[in-house]
Amino acid sequence: MRMLVLGAGLQGSACAYDLLQNPDVTEVRLADLRVDHLHEAIAPYSGERLIPTRVDVRDREAMLALMRESDAAMSAIPYYFNLEMARLAVEAGTHFSDLGGNTEIVFKQKELDPRAKANGVSVIPDCGLAPGMVNILAEHGISQLDRVDSVRIYVGGLPQRPQPPLNYQIVYSLEGVLDYYTTRSWVLRDGKRTQVAALSEREPVHFDGQIGELEAFHTAGGLSTMAWRYEGKIPTMEYKTLRYPGHAHIMEAIRELGLLELEPVDVKGMKVVPRDLVVAAMGPRLTKPDGRDLVALRVVVEGSRAGKPARLGWELVDFYDERHKMSAMMRATGYSLSITGQLQVRGEAGPPGVHTPDETMPAERYIEELRKRGVLIKALATA
Repeated sequence: MRMLVLGAGLQGSACAYDLLQNPDVTEVRLADLRVDHLHEAIAPYSGERLIPTRVDVRDREAMLALMRESDAAMSAIPYYFNLEMARLAVEAGTHFSDLGGNTEIVFKQKELDPRAKANGVSVIPDCGLAPGMVNILAEHGISQLDRVDSVRIYVGGLPQRPQPPLNYQIVYSLEGVLDYYTTRSWVLRDGKRTQVAALSEREPVHFDGQIGELEAFHTAGGLSTMAWRYEGKIPTMEYKTLRYPGHAHIMEAIRELGLLELEPVDVKGMKVVPRDLVVAAMGPRLTKPDGRDLVALRVVVEGSRAGKPARLGWELVDFYDERHKMSAMMRATGYSLSITGQLQVRGEAGPPGVHTPDETMPAERYIEELRKRGVLIKALATA
C-alpha cells in the first residue's frame, strides 16, 4: 500500500504512525505546508518509508499528482478542505477518507457518489472519533435489534488532572470546540429531526474508576447524517459531549456575553472579532504541553429483539500513551482514520461510492482492529 496523509498535526501524525506499523504499507507520504518538525513518534521513520512532503492543498495539480501516486488519501486537515480533496481523489481514482465534522460538507461529498462508483473509488467522510467511531458503534447496535426506541451517544476528550476554572485542556482545535459550543445540534425527537441549542439539556453521566461523574450536553456534528437517515424510523437519537461538571455553565455564560460571536465589534477604533480574541487569550492557558488526556465514550441503543426489551451498549476509556507521547485523542481519532484507509484499499470497507462510516464500515472488524492497537471498546451488559 502507498498511502497519503494530509496534515502533519496531531491527528495526521497518529494516522501516519499507525500506517507505518503495517509492513504492507510500503510508503507513507505526510503532506502539509510545514513538515520540518515531525511528531517524535514518527520522526525516526522519516526518509525511509515515511516521506514528508511540503505541499499547499490548494494547489490542485500538485494534489492530483500526489493522489495519483497513492492507493488511498486520508485527510486530517481542516474540514473546509475536504470537499475539494474528495473531488480530486475521485478524479485521481484514489480512495479517500477524512475526519469531517461538518455535516453540510458531507452531504456535498455525497453528490460525488455516481462518479466515485464509476471510478471504483470509496469515499468515507466523518471517520474519526465523533463523528466516526461512535456512529459505527451506534449502527452496530441498531442492526442487532428488531425495533429501536433510542440511540444515545456520549463522547469527551478530557484532562486526566482537571484544572479550574474550565477543567479542560486543548486536545484538538480550540476553534473547532467553540464551533461545537455555538452551533445548534440535530437530534431526533418523536422520530422527527429537531435542532437544540449547544450546551443545553445537561445531565450527569457516571464512569467507573478514576473518572467518576461527568456532565453531558448537546453539541453539533456527532451524529453526522444519521439524524436524516433514521428520521421517521427511530424515535430518539442524540449526541452529547462529555466534560467535567460545571464546564458547560461557564461556557454558556461566555457565549451569552457575546464573546464567541464572529461579527467584528469596535474596540477603541479597531474592529475585533470576539471569538478571535477568546481563542488568542484562552488558547495558551488551555494548552498543557505536559498535560495527560483521556477519552471517554459511551453508546447505548435501546429497543426490542424477538419481542423482548433489549439494551446494547459500548464503552471506551483510553489514556495518554506515555511510551509514544501520543494523546488518547490522537489514538482514538488518528487510528480510526488509518484503519478506514487500510480497509478501503483492501476492499473491506464496503463498495465504491460515498458512504459515511455507519453505512459501510464492518463494525466487528473495526472494533478488533482498534483492540490490536490497545484501544479497547468494551461491550456493556445487555438487557
